[in-house]
Amino acid sequence: MSKPADVSFFLLLLVLCGQAHGGRVLLSDFIHSTSPGLISDGVHHRSHSFAPYLALNNSFSAADSTCDQTYGFLPCTTTVIGNLFLILVYGYLMYSAATYLSNGSELLLEILGPGIIGGLFLPILGALPDAMLILVSGLSGTTETAQSQVSVGMGLLAGSTVMLISVIWGSCVFVGKCDIEGSVAIDNRDTKGFSITGSGVSTDIWTTYAAMIMIVSVIPFLIVQLPQLLDSTSARRLAVLISLIVSVVLLLSYCIYQVFQPWIQRRKIAYAKHKHVISGVLQQLKKRALGKLLNDEGEPDEEIIKKLFDTIDVDRNGFLSASELKALIVGIKFDEIQFDNDDAVAKLMTDFDTSCDSQISFTEFCAGISKWLNEAKRHGDTSTDSGNHTMKFLTDFHERTKEEHALLGANGQSDEVDEGVENVKRTSIKAGLMLLGGTLIAAAFADPLVDAVDDFSDATSIPTFFISFIALPLATNSSEAVSAIIFASRKKIRTASLTFSELYGAVTMNNLLCLAVFLALVYVRGLTWDFSAEVLVILIVCIVMGLLGSFRTVFPLWTSSIAFLLYPFSLALVYVLDYVLGWS
Repeated sequence: MSKPADVSFFLLLLVLCGQAHGGRVLLSDFIHSTSPGLISDGVHHRSHSFAPYLALNNSFSAADSTCDQTYGFLPCTTTVIGNLFLILVYGYLMYSAATYLSNGSELLLEILGPGIIGGLFLPILGALPDAMLILVSGLSGTTETAQSQVSVGMGLLAGSTVMLISVIWGSCVFVGKCDIEGSVAIDNRDTKGFSITGSGVSTDIWTTYAAMIMIVSVIPFLIVQLPQLLDSTSARRLAVLISLIVSVVLLLSYCIYQVFQPWIQRRKIAYAKHKHVISGVLQQLKKRALGKLLNDEGEPDEEIIKKLFDTIDVDRNGFLSASELKALIVGIKFDEIQFDNDDAVAKLMTDFDTSCDSQISFTEFCAGISKWLNEAKRHGDTSTDSGNHTMKFLTDFHERTKEEHALLGANGQSDEVDEGVENVKRTSIKAGLMLLGGTLIAAAFADPLVDAVDDFSDATSIPTFFISFIALPLATNSSEAVSAIIFASRKKIRTASLTFSELYGAVTMNNLLCLAVFLALVYVRGLTWDFSAEVLVILIVCIVMGLLGSFRTVFPLWTSSIAFLLYPFSLALVYVLDYVLGWS
């Protein structure tokens, strides 16, 4: 069955369930009946009232409770099994909404590319289902009702954050593991099995930036908790307002960063490639000069450089042409790093041809080599003596540029080939319909799902926080989680970097956009902020995993155990703080 057919089936089922109703068949019907010869049909109205739904008088029913149908026609129930069924149905519809939004966003990204679309709209659309659920959890009914149901929103906010960077993060390390050699995971090589230190994943430097941003995103949580830490009740409302403003400012800053991040990334990768061309050319010249590019004073040796110039100047006209430089570049091995030879020649011409006559004189060549050697000195190790430090600092500079190139993820740029979109108009319409459908489904069924969770909590006496913490993230983040795990299973540095960056980005949006919605509800409706235990859990998980991702680019298999353990730890901590120590 296709996705639209699945959704249509569930919608039809809900409508039919909403029209069906019956009465309770209880023993008291026979005792109080005014017609002893008749048996109650369960529908006939008597002096006492019955709820318009079927309720069984067993341990799974709540005989004295009633429920209100959402929108006046969607089904409701007070039984455990009934509410569990509704949570599954509404949860599946929210999962479908998240899937439509995700697929529509990807199609839109193919058409319009990164920048404003990839940096502004897609992160917001990705967090939309969670934001919808949080919004409706605080809009329902009176202030007292909203205060009761808002714990559903906090449970979803904390549950989504913890699940993404604990269970999903650890699963991605587990399925994406490769052999670790020389502090880097080797693409598509997995021969060490489940070695906790010799197997794992590697990411690029951009992923560490995403982890750092995730840590910064918890600042609003700290601000809103300050009155509780200082035991001040008068400043709580002001703290909520300040935290809301900070959340919005950080959200806008993050979106702006996302808009310009592709441009920044391209510039940094281009600079890294430029430095690697410098390193490769100097390494080649060093070999030809038998390691003697510098004189005894540590300055460039012009006699050696002149001999190198003459060997490159094939036509002996006293100038180096682009074709002669290309012959030099072709003979250089860049350690399996893919370079366009013409691009490398262009970089060399840009640095050396100061007269802009498309050829390089010996004076220009000597000045250019001297500038490159000085740059290599600044980045290399010059601690050894002048007799052999040429080999040392050039080798050190070469290794550092190669490492920087790998950390920036430049090696994997060719993995993602932009094939373009064949039918832009058709794809645009499809993307628009998916986004519209996902938004409408999320808006329509967020409120019924929150009501079902609240009713299930009443029927089972399980706090709504724990139900929403465990169940709702499965509905709103399942599509994203499955996509991340499948992507990580490709076992490449490039795909691992993208996977973890997306996870950190999703948590950042939870901490900014979803928290901003939550804080706005609390402030506008005058609700009480009493979520110290939940906030502490979010802070611990984000800071622990954020620090782990900020200071490492290699994650051995043992790091996944830290992530996995954080999930049960979070549940246990909230239970102990709220229900044993009485924080809330």
